[in-house]
Amino acid sequence: MSSTESTAKRIPLPVCNHTPAPYTGPSRDEILTLRREYVNPGVLTYYKDPICIVEGHMQYLWDETGRQYLDAIAGIVTVSVGHCHPKITELVREQVGRLVHTTTIYLNPNIVKFAEALAKRMPEGSDLKSTYFTNAGSEANELAILMAKLHTGRHDVLTLRNSYHGGSQVTMNLTAVGTWKYPVPGASGVKHVPPGYCYRCPFGLEYPSCDLKCATSVEDVIRYETCGEIAAFIAEPIQGVGGTVVPPPEYFGIIYDIVRRYGGLCIADEVQTGFARTGDQYWGFQNWGVTPDMVTMAKGIGNGAPLGACTTKPEIAAHMAKRLHFNTYGGNPVSVLQGLSVLEIIDEENIQQKAREVGGYLKDRLLELKDKHTLIGDVRGMGLMLGVELVKDHKSKEPAVAETARVVELAKDRSLLLGKGGYYGNVLRIKPPMCITKDDCDFLADCLDACLADVADSK
Repeated sequence: MSSTESTAKRIPLPVCNHTPAPYTGPSRDEILTLRREYVNPGVLTYYKDPICIVEGHMQYLWDETGRQYLDAIAGIVTVSVGHCHPKITELVREQVGRLVHTTTIYLNPNIVKFAEALAKRMPEGSDLKSTYFTNAGSEANELAILMAKLHTGRHDVLTLRNSYHGGSQVTMNLTAVGTWKYPVPGASGVKHVPPGYCYRCPFGLEYPSCDLKCATSVEDVIRYETCGEIAAFIAEPIQGVGGTVVPPPEYFGIIYDIVRRYGGLCIADEVQTGFARTGDQYWGFQNWGVTPDMVTMAKGIGNGAPLGACTTKPEIAAHMAKRLHFNTYGGNPVSVLQGLSVLEIIDEENIQQKAREVGGYLKDRLLELKDKHTLIGDVRGMGLMLGVELVKDHKSKEPAVAETARVVELAKDRSLLLGKGGYYGNVLRIKPPMCITKDDCDFLADCLDACLADVADSK
């Protein structure tokens, strides 16, 4: 028995009343062999020794051997209210037995019910009520950029360095993390401006004496790098893949004002921050006191279903009717029913309050670990969208890249599934299903404590 396995037994998972069904499929090794032979290698796997997940229930997952894990990354921030939530499972099972697909050229009640429900959850008076459904966030973001250009008659788009907006050719160009971009020509007219990344300020300044140069410098980019008129600014309210980067409170207010003075529309990419995940607010942008002209969403909107959307104002949406535009699966009755069910569960089970309270408890536990472990340079985030940045030295802030990868591996060996991100890959991404409990948070923190200690001892 390895020392890791021995330690894992001393940190038991919280009791779960779900019993996984016996697994009778191919073995993990057989699956891995077939995957290497027939699946594009660009479809990456996690961990040096990939795990095979065959069942999920709420915040927990099971592999083919019956081993249980706490899912602290939620299918990359996709499972919002729990794996195989009973209500969703029952409703989708009934829908699949009745109708799976007809396309949106016919009327169906599910799509209009969901669109109306989304509109009712937008800020009062915003007029954000016209929704186009897609299958993923990349499609939703690309659609938002198209509508912005059509509405303004302009071409240039601003986005943030360290951002991630998708894997299509247009959204890859919006993305500003080199490891997520292939060396091929991208869409022209995209300008990347500084993020509100106080821990690694791009100007080497300190907040608040910096006078928010990261935000005010956006005007110089518009004046010197564009014709002085822009189509849009798109940003994640909290950067996800970029390492849970939380900007200063004034950041987005300043940028939105600048963008609108130069004729641009403001787009909030809520693919990861939306649907109550930040706790204090339903939408991430609401934490900064701003209201965008468009809201894109995916991931948590469908709790695992292939579903995305772009909601905007009627006068902006109207441009889509000037040509033919079609998405074969966008708005299909199964996915939108699942999305509607997610909204209902968030309300019925007080998910936003849970994200705030449980997320606050977890963040406090992580801050305690920061005081204990010198590897932790920063703990940040809101609600159940948290990040822990690991560094080799607090003064130089040299990224602890290898150490972060090691922590993620050790956590997996202790039945805890984490994510990692940031430009250097040195940020632990902790974004579990929002049904997670305080007991789960204690398990998570205790496991992370043990993993950090193991990494420190191995130096």
